[in-house]
Amino acid sequence: MTTAPPAGAPPRAALLAPLPTSVPAPEAEPAPRVRRTPLAVAAVIGAALSAYVFAAHGAKPGVLLLLGIGLGFALFHSRFGFTSAWRQLVAVGNGAGLRAHTLLLGVTATLFALVIGTGTGLFGSAPAPSAGPLGVGLLVGAFLFAIGMQLGGACASGTLFAVGSGQSAIVLTLFGFIVGSTLAAWQFGLWSDLPALDPYVLSDHVGWFGSWAVTIAVLAVIWLISRTVQKRRNPPPVGAPPSARGTLARTVRGSWPLAAGAVVLALLGAGVLMVSGGAWGITSAFALWGSKAVEAVGGSPAHWAFWQQPGSAAQLSGPVLTDKTSLTDIGIMIGAAVAAAAGGVWKLHRAIPARTALAAVLGGILMGVGARMAGGCNIGAYLAGIASGSLHGWVWGAVAILGTWAGLRLRPLFGLGNPKPTDSVC
Repeated sequence: MTTAPPAGAPPRAALLAPLPTSVPAPEAEPAPRVRRTPLAVAAVIGAALSAYVFAAHGAKPGVLLLLGIGLGFALFHSRFGFTSAWRQLVAVGNGAGLRAHTLLLGVTATLFALVIGTGTGLFGSAPAPSAGPLGVGLLVGAFLFAIGMQLGGACASGTLFAVGSGQSAIVLTLFGFIVGSTLAAWQFGLWSDLPALDPYVLSDHVGWFGSWAVTIAVLAVIWLISRTVQKRRNPPPVGAPPSARGTLARTVRGSWPLAAGAVVLALLGAGVLMVSGGAWGITSAFALWGSKAVEAVGGSPAHWAFWQQPGSAAQLSGPVLTDKTSLTDIGIMIGAAVAAAAGGVWKLHRAIPARTALAAVLGGILMGVGARMAGGCNIGAYLAGIASGSLHGWVWGAVAILGTWAGLRLRPLFGLGNPKPTDSVC
């Protein structure tokens, strides 16, 4: 059993010391051999698509695709998750994932304050914060999304990097995600007028430095609370993915520390903001892809009220490979495929139990509907909102914790397990 820091340890050492767990954390297994064929296929697709986007649509879309590839590479190698982090926290009190969130949010908030506060954009972009209304749609949408995460087995970003790494069950989650997003766009009138207050962005009231300071202070409190909870509950440790030995080999083939993943993701997310003028997002592309599919079979999504909002008609009528979110989403899947194949763990899972498949599709649909109602997902609302100093990001995160609790109680109905205090890993 791991132990807490000695009673006489200096306060700083006590804060930075590893937290106790019920058993020692397992050693990472050696990384398997490189999967050469999937690596070659993913690399060729990435290179060919990047060359086409640069040639056909210009540097800005091309750079966004490359940033997406980097995001997928970092997400997979750090196994940076939101679904598992909240599940481990709520089920057994292990806050390692949540503390990684606070680092990601803090670094992203710092970069956003610098970029937006100074108006530093590329390709003529004018960086702007992500803000959303505070209302019933946000509450219901975040709650549904969190339940869907636990049933579908992944969040928005996790769905993409899991699909890229060959996890067949998550392909079903992605399918449900697209269906749910499209249904929500089709029935926009049912939920678009729910009661809501105007967005509240801290920088409008206390400036960008004040916004940054408040955000960092709240994140520090959450970090300390998660440590206190973990000390009291003494949970199982988080499992260690296979990893190569040595710094260079681990960078390309191994599992990264969560802290490293958080910093790299924050830097790449800031790059998306500078290039496009908006924060990194995931789910708006799913509504676009689904609506394009409806259009391809003779439907008329252009007549839906959702696509008649300002700017939306141009998004629907334009090529997918000029859409910012589609480019980064596609890039994430390619980058994750490269990372998984390089790490030797790319594998196509063929046998999927029926109940697992049903949970994946249902979870995806709930996430698709929830993301549209809430104006974003764990990336577009939670990460981008908090980093922008928008109150809706904090509300989304708080409600997602409640939705996680509900989702954990539904998982056994589909044969899905939850972490237990007696487990060797959670």
